[in-house]
Amino acid sequence: MNKIIREWLKIVAGLFVFSFGVHLTIFANIGLAPWDCLGMGISYHTPFNYGISMTFIALIVLGIDLLLKEKIGFGTVIDAILTGNFVQFFNSINPLEQNQILWVGIVIMLVGFVFMALGMAIYMKAQQCCGPRDSLLVGLGKRLPKVPIGIVEILLWGVVLLIGWLLGGPVGIGTLISTFGAGIVMQIVYSLMHFDPRTLEHRDVIAVIKEIAAEKNQHRKKPVDTLQ
Repeated sequence: MNKIIREWLKIVAGLFVFSFGVHLTIFANIGLAPWDCLGMGISYHTPFNYGISMTFIALIVLGIDLLLKEKIGFGTVIDAILTGNFVQFFNSINPLEQNQILWVGIVIMLVGFVFMALGMAIYMKAQQCCGPRDSLLVGLGKRLPKVPIGIVEILLWGVVLLIGWLLGGPVGIGTLISTFGAGIVMQIVYSLMHFDPRTLEHRDVIAVIKEIAAEKNQHRKKPVDTLQ
């Protein structure tokens, strides 16, 4: 159980670092990535702030993942609940005025990508499955086997971005940079870290529960020392 708890703490720590990176991409003020654009757009038309809006989006996507029978881990659930609220926390405590200079915004966004990549690496090393949006992409990819996964991702992002834009979410050069640049920065960071996510073996909720149960049974079976 201690091992599982340490993994959960690693997931939370990774999401905290990742969320700081997302906050920087918002603070850059040059346009948002598709999912963030949607979350911000929803916040403009509801009583909810960005964090709660993103949490609702994540939980809805998590429900779709379940319907698609994708592998769901504790990491997926923790991601859905915490990430948007962590980002909102950073948005709320940042005392600086939002950036108004384009080149400064680009630099801030690129730094944000670095923190996002670092956070994802910490989070994924717990090996308790990916976030809801990644699972959705995988699920859609399986159901469109003749369509390259990159095209599926572009189509998904396109739909999300369109809805976000119609709701008034910020779209700009940062949206384009996020769509194509985040993956490049991630690859550079992971190369420097000698980290390859493809080598990880993720366990879903059921597998982790079985681990916990097996550990408890093992403790019960240990011989009790008796007084001589």
